[in-house]
Amino acid sequence: MKYQHNFNPSISDADVFNEIEKEKKSIGYYNLVHQDTTLFKEYAKSVKQTNIVVIGIGGSTLGTYAIYKFLKHSKTLTKQLYFLETTDPIDIKSKVEAIDLDDTLFIVISKSGTTIETVSIFKYINSLVKCDKDNTLVITEHDSKLNTYAKTNNIKTFEIPKDVGGRFSVFSAVGLLPLSIVGIDIDELLEGTKEIYASFFERKEVYNRLIKKARFFVEYKNSFNINVVFSYSSRLEGFNKWYIQLWGESLGKVDINSTRQGLTPIGIIGPIDQHSFLQLIVEGRRDKTVTVIKVDDFDSDLKIPYTKLDGLEELGYIDNIKFSSLINQQADATIESINNLNDIPCDVITIDDVSEKAISALMYEYELLTSICAKFMYINAYDQPGVEAGKIILKEKLNK
Repeated sequence: MKYQHNFNPSISDADVFNEIEKEKKSIGYYNLVHQDTTLFKEYAKSVKQTNIVVIGIGGSTLGTYAIYKFLKHSKTLTKQLYFLETTDPIDIKSKVEAIDLDDTLFIVISKSGTTIETVSIFKYINSLVKCDKDNTLVITEHDSKLNTYAKTNNIKTFEIPKDVGGRFSVFSAVGLLPLSIVGIDIDELLEGTKEIYASFFERKEVYNRLIKKARFFVEYKNSFNINVVFSYSSRLEGFNKWYIQLWGESLGKVDINSTRQGLTPIGIIGPIDQHSFLQLIVEGRRDKTVTVIKVDDFDSDLKIPYTKLDGLEELGYIDNIKFSSLINQQADATIESINNLNDIPCDVITIDDVSEKAISALMYEYELLTSICAKFMYINAYDQPGVEAGKIILKEKLNK
């Protein structure tokens, strides 16, 4: 008797872990935690310009922006970092007008080397200032057309490994080099990723929480298809944007049974969105999970002062409270209100402080969570065929 089947029983935790272990041999982002940063730091020391402009889009900018946004107000940075990442003419013009182009290093980042948005902006910059080996750096794959351009013009290049996808590339040269140039400690960034890596692959705390979380997301995806990250700090606005691309582009796929899969990411900021989206969470459809992200130590002593305001005396109980304490109590109140309903899945991540290790650990954990969810869903987290179709159509339109 012969027998064939395409049944896919629920994959076990051990099977998922074994698949991730095997994937480490072919998917490069896992092992970026172990890289030598010497060349990045040596180049960073050689940069004389005050302004650093990253020209890129999506995975070429979002992760770097997330880390820079989180840290820039708590670090004494030596340079200013800017991002040109959209073809919106108003955005391009307003940013360029605010930068001294003669005191700028342009970092052109494109994994493929032919990203239309990136090349378009680079062409425009070239019309304003001569881009050459003295003020331009290229980060791309070793065999891309952009790399060929750089070599032809004696422009310094750093490589994006073939096995590291764009949205998983923040801990490669894509993110580490610009961040090192402006004065962020990239070795501390990698220390944060190493701690998460070790805890997961040694099957300790991170392994337990990520496997449990991913399994819940996937097994209940038909009931709770929307995953809301509710970040209680404006510093995490960049992280939210990065998470949305990572989650959406990695998990919106067709599985091995030709079934459409996907978990919809939403990133909101507390307490701002407490006055809007929270209403939808609490009284809207039960189709959302909520992850609240808090910051334990904001590195700020700013307080609400004793200021008498006629007619508002009854709010005197807020006097002398630190704003950092206020925002965390707002987060705690939101968490309690959600948990009291008993029918909204909710978890809480508390970041220790505003540091390199804190933000990199959070981001590397989300990269791992994405990969684990993909394994449970029987999909490839690392391609993006739906995006490629739009690129082909755009190219055809522009060629007409």
